[in-house]
Amino acid sequence: MTEIKLYKSKIKALKMYLRAVPFILCGIWLITRAESSETDRIMGWVGTCFFGLAIPFSLYHLFDKRPQVIINEIGIFDRTTHNEFINWEIIKDAYPINIHGQHFICLSVPEDFKPSRKKSRLYKGLAKLNEMTGAQELNIQLGQLDIDPIKLTEFIIAMTHADKNKKKELITKAIQH
Repeated sequence: MTEIKLYKSKIKALKMYLRAVPFILCGIWLITRAESSETDRIMGWVGTCFFGLAIPFSLYHLFDKRPQVIINEIGIFDRTTHNEFINWEIIKDAYPINIHGQHFICLSVPEDFKPSRKKSRLYKGLAKLNEMTGAQELNIQLGQLDIDPIKLTEFIIAMTHADKNKKKELITKAIQH
């Protein structure tokens, strides 16, 4: 089966790493300098710990070899959104949104479609947040992908309206470009 696999951007992971290092160095400088006050040392530790968290995250994204999004004739799969493929027949519409510089593609699905997740308090809180931001219950996060959200949205919409033979043709055409 022909598939499009989208992987995390190594450049974005490297940028995250390189942006964190100067802040970590500043924090270490504040901690170790002789004339630092107690406040300087506390702020140095806070900065070092906070920006230090970016190091394992960026390394994880840098060395993660699994595809983030898989698109085929059956549907679309996003590791962060849903545990299995979302069939094209279920998707009614798709639209891009930008929340504080983070790009998402929202997938409109019927209300009776239940994503396979546990209904915890956190999940219910996130559902309310999705509603407030104009997002849907199923959103494809594009933050770590190096892809144009508008073009991907147009492709998803085309796939939802295409018949089976046309879907194969669309995927083959997209792979060639």
